Amino acid sequence: MKPYKPETLPLENLNWEHLISLMSEANRKLARYDGILHTLPNPQLLLSPLTTQEAVLSSRIEGTQATLEEVLQYEADPKKSTEKYADIMEVINYRQATALAVKELEKRPISLNLIKKIHSVLLQGVRGETKARGEFRKIQNWIGRPGSTIEEARFIPPDPAELMKYLDNFEKYIHYEERDKLVQLAIIHAQFEILHPFLDGNGRIGRILIPLFLFEKKILSHPMFYISAFFETNREEYYNRLKSITDNKDWGNWILFFLKGVIEQSEKNTSKAKEIMQLYNEMKEKIVSITHSQYSIKVLDILFKQPIFSASEFVKKSEIPRASAKRILNKLEESQIISTVIKGTGRMPSIYRFGKLIEISNK
Repeated sequence: MKPYKPETLPLENLNWEHLISLMSEANRKLARYDGILHTLPNPQLLLSPLTTQEAVLSSRIEGTQATLEEVLQYEADPKKSTEKYADIMEVINYRQATALAVKELEKRPISLNLIKKIHSVLLQGVRGETKARGEFRKIQNWIGRPGSTIEEARFIPPDPAELMKYLDNFEKYIHYEERDKLVQLAIIHAQFEILHPFLDGNGRIGRILIPLFLFEKKILSHPMFYISAFFETNREEYYNRLKSITDNKDWGNWILFFLKGVIEQSEKNTSKAKEIMQLYNEMKEKIVSITHSQYSIKVLDILFKQPIFSASEFVKKSEIPRASAKRILNKLEESQIISTVIKGTGRMPSIYRFGKLIEISNK
């Protein structure tokens, strides 16, 4: 098998008629989801657990085992040792890489330099860190079973000597005026995976680019679209559809698969965002009536931003006097809004869990 020579973008001979029905449905469902984003008072805060869950699921496709609760619990008490430390750090890096990209997009469009910057954060201090972090590869890589040789490869990405030529074309296509932006995004995601421009982390970078593109093209008002659950559930088809592009130039069925993912996840994201908003409004009333406190909105925001938290972090982040904070936490627990995960002893603070929000995020 020789290194693959990808097609130049934009694609010629794409059968648009074949795509129209799912294309219009995907655009409609995504617009409906964006309508919900517009109604949220603070999407970054309210959808924070969904952003972490996206990082969990995208990393899981690459073999990590950490769950949403394990990540949140680690963040609530980083001093406590955990067997999943390496996996948790990969998830946290994913979230930080996405946050960096969003900040960069305020100043400049998606570019190859930005992609390298995202990659550098993604692999900082985790497995793959020594594999040319933040740099496009200069050696040949291949995809196959763990430990397989290049002769046994399932796929050999483009020759490193030609890689920059293809990446330049890829970057130009991101800013090309395609007939439909979601079809364009399907092509961008697949082409990035085909180019496999890094020695590690390609799958995750390719998935991070999805909400960034939707945000840059103003299809979404916030870069919050969570598609990894669809890819993770349909992992085998995800890889097979990509492989059928390189084996048979079958772009049509890959694009249809991607559009189905956008439709399914738009519906799920809409439903979760609505449930979270409903929970927020419900809790706003409940916390005011339970605590009778001037700090009730601060309390509410901490529960939604960090649904697993320590008593000491609660005091620090809310800036509520310690005695008042303790009284509020006791009242929230008595009312079963939060529950204790770990009872504090000596200098170790108690860890609390806001279960209703975690349940929605895990759906």
